[in-house]
Amino acid sequence: MTTFRCSRASEDDGPDGAGGEPIAGTAPTDAAWLLLEDDGPWPATVTSGVDDDRAAGARVQLVRRPGRTATTAAGSFERRVELPDAGGEPLLLVCTHGRRDVCCAERGRPVAAALAERWPVETWETTHLGGHRFAATLVAFPSGVVLGRLDPASAVAAVEALRAGRMPLDHARGRAGWPARAQHADLALRRRHGWTGLDDVRLLATDGDEVSLATPSGELTVAVDARPGEPRRQSCAKLSTKAAPVLTLREG
Repeated sequence: MTTFRCSRASEDDGPDGAGGEPIAGTAPTDAAWLLLEDDGPWPATVTSGVDDDRAAGARVQLVRRPGRTATTAAGSFERRVELPDAGGEPLLLVCTHGRRDVCCAERGRPVAAALAERWPVETWETTHLGGHRFAATLVAFPSGVVLGRLDPASAVAAVEALRAGRMPLDHARGRAGWPARAQHADLALRRRHGWTGLDDVRLLATDGDEVSLATPSGELTVAVDARPGEPRRQSCAKLSTKAAPVLTLREG
C-alpha cells in the first residue's frame, strides 16, 4: 500500500489532470511576522510564548539553523518583520515542520540544507508556513515572496533569481501580506506580460473582487473570481477533505 503524501497528491491533481493544483494566491496574508529562534523539537501547533505586546498582530514563526546543530544560547535572535516595507538583511525561511506535516520535513530539510550550503547566514528552518501540500515551501524576506514545490536544485535557482531582483514565476505562490486575490492577479499578469522584476508590480488597493496594481503598463484594475475547488485532503495526517478556493482572472 502506497503511503499517502499530500504534496504528491497536489502535484498530480491539477485542472484536467495537468500541471498540478494551482499554487498562485496561496501565500500567507499576514503583514507582520515575529521570528523567534528555537532549536526544537517543535510542537505540532506553535504558540508564541511571548507574554507581552511583541506578538500582537504578528504571525509567530519559530526558526532554527538547518541540521539543528546550533544552540539557542549561541547567536539567538528575535526579529519582527513588517511587510511590505521590510528592510534589513535577506532571510530565507524554509518550512521543515515535520510534526505539522511529514511532507514539510521530507521535502523541506533537503532544500534547507542546499540553501544553507550556498547562503549559510541567510538560511533558516521554520515552522508551518501554510500549504504543506505545496512542500517544499519557503518565504524570503524582505521581499515577502513565498515559493512552493521546491527541490534542492530549483530552490537554489529560485533564490538566485530573487537575489538578482527577479520573480521566480515557476514556483511563486504569492507575496506574504497581500490578499489572495491580489497575489493571484500579480502572478497572472506577470506571466501574461513577461514582467519578471520584483518591483515591476506593486499592490495599490483591493475592493471586493477587484485588485488595483501599479505595473510597467501603468495602473491596472482587474477582477479575480473565486470558487470552491474539489474537496481534497489538505495534509498527510488528516483524512478529512476540504475545498480550497480556485482563483481565476476575470476576462473582458
